[in-house]
Amino acid sequence: MGQTTDAISVCTFGDASSNHASAQTAFNAAGWCTQQNVPAPVLFVCEDNGFGISVRTPGGWIADNYKDRAGIEYFRGNGLNLASAYDAAHDAVEYVRTKRKPAFLHLDTVRLLGHAGSDVEQLYRTAEEIRAGEAADPMLHGAALMIDNGWMQPVDVLALYRQTRARLEAMAVDAVRRPKLTTRAEVMVPLNYTDPAVTEQDTRTSAANVDTERRMAAYKNRLPEAEERPRHLAVQLNRALLDILLERPEAVIFGEDVAKKGGVYHVTADLTKKLGVGRVFNTLLDETTILGFAIGAGHAGLLPIPEIQYLAYLMNAIDQLRGEAGSMQFFSNGQNTNPMDVRIAGLAYRKGFGGHFHNDNGIAAIREIPGMLIGCPARGADAVRMIRTLVANASALGRPSIQLEPIALYMTKDLHEPGDGLWLDSYPEPGESMRLGEVGVYGDGTDLTLATYANGLYMSLRVAKRLEQSHGFKIRIIDLRWLNPLPFEALTPHVKASGKLLVVDECRASSGIADTVVAEMVEAVPGTHVRRVVAPDCYIPLGDAANLVLVQEHDIEAGILAMLNPEAGQ
Repeated sequence: MGQTTDAISVCTFGDASSNHASAQTAFNAAGWCTQQNVPAPVLFVCEDNGFGISVRTPGGWIADNYKDRAGIEYFRGNGLNLASAYDAAHDAVEYVRTKRKPAFLHLDTVRLLGHAGSDVEQLYRTAEEIRAGEAADPMLHGAALMIDNGWMQPVDVLALYRQTRARLEAMAVDAVRRPKLTTRAEVMVPLNYTDPAVTEQDTRTSAANVDTERRMAAYKNRLPEAEERPRHLAVQLNRALLDILLERPEAVIFGEDVAKKGGVYHVTADLTKKLGVGRVFNTLLDETTILGFAIGAGHAGLLPIPEIQYLAYLMNAIDQLRGEAGSMQFFSNGQNTNPMDVRIAGLAYRKGFGGHFHNDNGIAAIREIPGMLIGCPARGADAVRMIRTLVANASALGRPSIQLEPIALYMTKDLHEPGDGLWLDSYPEPGESMRLGEVGVYGDGTDLTLATYANGLYMSLRVAKRLEQSHGFKIRIIDLRWLNPLPFEALTPHVKASGKLLVVDECRASSGIADTVVAEMVEAVPGTHVRRVVAPDCYIPLGDAANLVLVQEHDIEAGILAMLNPEAGQ
């Protein structure tokens, strides 16, 4: 990929910011890499001015905290002295560049003026402290250094100062005269940009360019699309990931337990064995590190596909998506991107063990991230086509995305009766993808339109069949598939067909999609009779008690009867 072998990464921050959880995660991950003999050529540069807005950093805190940090070499320089700062920076850079290990460069600096325009420093600093800080102005120190050593005359220093000020003023004037964004649509372009023709072509081209012999060898001469036996979601998704790795040499998969173990649900089984530890590897058990690494990998030209083991585990790392990966394309107006597709095993109905860390039915935290593409497949074939689309959006357009995979459906085979195999699918042909906003349609009934996804789809199909047999109801079930943006355009004609909409949302009432779908459809199709079936706003307890706070088939049946047979639904 044309990478420079002596390149390093530089991360700068202040003394107060070094205490932040994300900073501590970065230091921990860097030291861990040293411990594991994994190259981590990153230089952490701490500009220590002794303040975090108005809060003082305790004297000696930075040095005491980082000079003996495991796996990170410590360097220190005087930021007010150009020679000292240069020597320390030179030594630190040389260490990182040659050793391929992390280093911490501690520069003592001074803060001039308040933290921001609204920060009145006189409220927490004495006049003597402020005067002492101004006297330590590094520009004055630098000028004195140049004059004392005979490298510049005072008049030359003043001339350089005035020239620099004039140049900056001219740049500022030019900046304020540049065209401004004047419409909402212009502001939102970086968030909403997508091009189905580009991503579909990207998917087809990648599939066509794969090394056929290598693919045959990876599948032991039994290609999945030629297999007559349908398989469940976990198997088909495993095959999709293998194909993505074979088709895209820049793709990497990483997370907790994804290598030899093959993931908790075996979705990544044998991928390390087939592609090598450089393509599919374990990380330390920290979601902030996983997503932070994905951001850096994307910047370095890789195509990261990180795995978050459970949806609830994402919460301590959500800012890596919301504040970092999701925002870069927006604030740079598309000049910089964070390409990635984050796979998350999630939602509820997990049997055997659980509690709210392994069963989580709240998705508001990911749905509120502007511009984040979110897909949620219920079946194996859908998962394959969907992840191809999301990976293509990352590869071709730099978009970050999430594929939320329902844990309870990973291994599901049967739908209505044991052994019917109706939840198994054949493997889609390579190059086949799913358009953003494409929904799944089950039936053409006009008595009621039922919109749902994931486990809700599975349960709704079972209920609909029973009610058709007992009451003759013809229900059209729509698998939304896409949770952000929601597929309103595709859903609208199906709602018009019946004039009645039941939204079955397995998530908590305040953390799902039901309210948004209902509101949009009421506006799009005036007069529509609407109803929701949602879970209560509650944590998920252990054991059978979980079923008391999760949407069940009898809840869906009651919702349908309330709309089509009000007396029976009461």
